[in-house]
Amino acid sequence: MAEYKLILPSMGEGVMEATIISWLYNEGDTVNEDDSVVEIATDKVDSDVPTPVSGKIVKILKHKDEVAKIGEAIAILDISTPLNGTAGEGEAAPVVETPKAEEPKTEAPAAEVVKELEKPLATTSTPQEFSGDVYLSPLVKSIAQEENISEAELKTIKGSGLEGRITKEDILAFVKNRSTSTPVAAPVQVTAPVVAAPQSAPIPVAEGDEIIPMDRVRKIIADAMVNSKRTSPHVTSFIESDVTNVVKWRAKHKDIFEKREGEKLTFMPIFVKAVVKAIQDFPMINVSVDGDKIIKKKNINIGMATALPDGNLIVPVIKNADQLSLSGLAKAINDLAYRARNKKLRPEDTQGATYTISNVGTFGNLMGTPIIPQPQVAILAIGAIVKKPAVIETKDGDMIGIRQMMFMSHSYDHRVVDGSLGGMFLKHVHDYLQNWDMNTEI
Repeated sequence: MAEYKLILPSMGEGVMEATIISWLYNEGDTVNEDDSVVEIATDKVDSDVPTPVSGKIVKILKHKDEVAKIGEAIAILDISTPLNGTAGEGEAAPVVETPKAEEPKTEAPAAEVVKELEKPLATTSTPQEFSGDVYLSPLVKSIAQEENISEAELKTIKGSGLEGRITKEDILAFVKNRSTSTPVAAPVQVTAPVVAAPQSAPIPVAEGDEIIPMDRVRKIIADAMVNSKRTSPHVTSFIESDVTNVVKWRAKHKDIFEKREGEKLTFMPIFVKAVVKAIQDFPMINVSVDGDKIIKKKNINIGMATALPDGNLIVPVIKNADQLSLSGLAKAINDLAYRARNKKLRPEDTQGATYTISNVGTFGNLMGTPIIPQPQVAILAIGAIVKKPAVIETKDGDMIGIRQMMFMSHSYDHRVVDGSLGGMFLKHVHDYLQNWDMNTEI
């Protein structure tokens, strides 16, 4: 029998592993080249994996709800007798493997968080040393050292990773629950009374309360939000804009555009266009931080936070938004939003964002304080457009009129974006929207 190991392929930058959702075929089933054989879920998007060869599934190595690493075999196929029947009988058949998946780049979407964790803790105590009896990845080891977890404690942790290895989730769960167990004293000289860490009180559950376990996506979102706040010192600036011209311009063109293109014309393409212009004015908003280095991005890729029907959030990315016209932006935004809500996004559709917009106005909110998606350094929240009385300056003097007003809030990473840069960027977005040219073509 000629065995072929079906390898979990690279799913894009920063994706290190995937969870098996379901197998579309069973052991013993025959599959054709390019057939989708398994559905997987990553921390970015759900997708399927096709087989690059034809054959019979002999053994499934990774079952439903199990986690597979990129480059790891997930099934074995028998390809000794191809479906077209052209192989000669009795031929020696070597074991065939798919090419090793490309090692994920170290510039992962959470690279800054990982590198922050990998830095030695600034303390005068001696860092933990480990004998090697317990396998630890660099990240897990750094967490263990930072939390002063002894090797004896590590041996009590049941690893959920490959071959029982301790994963980041395992050790973080141990740290979270550690306060409720008896602490293991580190071998240090005691020169002062040891004060126990405060224990978190259990949350009381009353009769009739419902306990809802977090799903996989919600856990990922929760981790990402906490990591971002820990990594970036957030500052938020606010501004109120008169977008009356934008509202009038859209009302004038939306029906014409829909008849011509078969696409809805929302406000989002206009917001993206204004943000892109402001980024071109202030390119240091379009950066990432790598340790003590600032990476200035060449491309302008705009992420747009999209709410899903199940209440979770995903951020598809408009690639090279600066190269698209308003019409092109409208089509790209509609396409990404549709595929996001129907679970048809590809892994690459959620990667590479350099700046993100969150339209909280779609929920009727006036403003918000958005959290920066790492490794970006800024995010803009767009509020609801409401009619309000406002002062209008005219050549004959000031007057009160009913205007379409909208708040914007800009959160930025104060490590690299100071108040002047963050504030001026927001003011330029405001100016582009408030002074929108009614003669703009689409």
